[in-house]
Amino acid sequence: MKKNKIFSMVLALAFGAGAAFTSCVDTDSSLVDFNPQLNSPNDTVFSLLGIMNKMQVVADRTIILGEMRGELSSATEAATTDLKELADFTATAENRYNAPEDYYAVIQNCNYYIAHADTALSLRGEKVFIREYAAVKAFRAWTYLQLAIYYGRVPFFTEPLMTEAEADPSRYPFYDVKQVCEYFIPDLAPYVETDYPLTGNHSNIFIPVRALLGDLCLWAGRYREAAQYYHDYLTNFDNPLAPGGNLECRWGNYEFKSHTTSFSSIVDLVDIQMEASEYDGVVSRLGDILNSTENNRYYFEMTSSQALLELSQAQRYVMVYTDPTTNLRDTISPGENTVYSDSRELGDLRLCSNVGVSHMSSRDDYSEDYQTLVRFSLSSTESSFLLYVPLYRLSSVYLRMAEAYNRAGLPESAFAVLKYGLSNGTVSKYINAGERGRAGNLLTWSQYNFITQDMSSTSTTTVNTEGIHSYGCGESYADTLYVIPEGLATREDSILFVEDLICDEMALEQSFLGVRFGDLQRIALRRGDTDFLARKVAGRDGKDSFNAELYSRLSDRNNWYLPLE
Repeated sequence: MKKNKIFSMVLALAFGAGAAFTSCVDTDSSLVDFNPQLNSPNDTVFSLLGIMNKMQVVADRTIILGEMRGELSSATEAATTDLKELADFTATAENRYNAPEDYYAVIQNCNYYIAHADTALSLRGEKVFIREYAAVKAFRAWTYLQLAIYYGRVPFFTEPLMTEAEADPSRYPFYDVKQVCEYFIPDLAPYVETDYPLTGNHSNIFIPVRALLGDLCLWAGRYREAAQYYHDYLTNFDNPLAPGGNLECRWGNYEFKSHTTSFSSIVDLVDIQMEASEYDGVVSRLGDILNSTENNRYYFEMTSSQALLELSQAQRYVMVYTDPTTNLRDTISPGENTVYSDSRELGDLRLCSNVGVSHMSSRDDYSEDYQTLVRFSLSSTESSFLLYVPLYRLSSVYLRMAEAYNRAGLPESAFAVLKYGLSNGTVSKYINAGERGRAGNLLTWSQYNFITQDMSSTSTTTVNTEGIHSYGCGESYADTLYVIPEGLATREDSILFVEDLICDEMALEQSFLGVRFGDLQRIALRRGDTDFLARKVAGRDGKDSFNAELYSRLSDRNNWYLPLE
């Protein structure tokens, strides 16, 4: 590893102009000239803002690395060579998106804060900086997790590098993703009850410790603990997070002629807030990569893949209606002869509601294909740049919880997250007594905060909980074909079946959110099955265009990761 690629850059980036701390670095000397203690509110506030500035630098890249290296997105002909190399897993150390030093700049600033913040300082019996301290620890753990996901094994240090001698890479061990997680689980556990820093109505800029601990335990294979952290986060008495009406698209009538998309105020739980102009600081460029804009002359660089289209079209949409003759409730689905205005309306509606594609009349130097990605669309009334880059989505937490439940030996509970939503009613009706006994308090869901719908109920006025599959496939609780098959020989068979469903649901729900490569990698590592990831990614262009060359490349697990030099 080249010393000046990461370690020397950490010194320059973390303490250069506009960094979290006011300091001066002379890279030819062995000392850094600064005031080492953070013992006043101004010190800690400005330091925290500096860390968040460093998070802005890695925001776009985290989305791009997670998407281009999965099977749900494809690089267009207009994409840069750097994007195409990411998609082909041929990126070199010179690729513009291969900049681990920017992640290490976040870590260096966090390490400095953690080492020097005066956590003993109290005012009226409360530790003054404990909220900021917990938030910084969460930023550091999240950043190391991203590095491990994309680089495999990474240099690991938890003290700030303040001298040239300390910036010697041979001094530090390399940690893989499991080792990173095993370190940070006990590091964060004491702060699960710590509130966010006092920032008015902007708690969504901080990573929730419980949800992050769920992620760390999930990657570490500590599934029961992961399930508990997710459960406790979602069912928190002061802020219960029900999954109903989150972000879904539904047909508006039984003729399947038009559909609508509804939004909830808690779609995204955590965002990285970006600047509105380059004058103010770091802006997001995702808008021009994912959308047709005047800046790119409509030539977007990423689009949804054929594999995602085929998965979406393979789903079954179900509506519940009351038969006027019998007055009984029944289900209806689009027929084989249904005519769609857009072929992507077949099956799950999330793809067509999120990715808008049209054909424009020819303009000089402009693309005739026009794409709008709803999740990352630009609002001209706010800024020519995206103002928020999502980190945690509510549905994503539910899906990871389902993954944890499943691997903790609770496949029916995991499946209930997909099909019904978890509530007292669904637990007693759809989960067998043996599994309920094994689950314990993991199946405790307040009857007042989590209310589901079923075929015997006609009132939907208070329903706030539904299966994630319903977000694009209608009333999935009533779908008689969306089931765990009877006759699976063992519980392990049920777990594998449900895990495949969860993996598909993650694809349908989380496209373009920057988590797909991590999801595929986590399942492949758990199963000890390199072929699982290799085959998925090599099938990006659809069942009739399998990429044998890419498959061969990814059959060597070393090629999953970016070069770290």
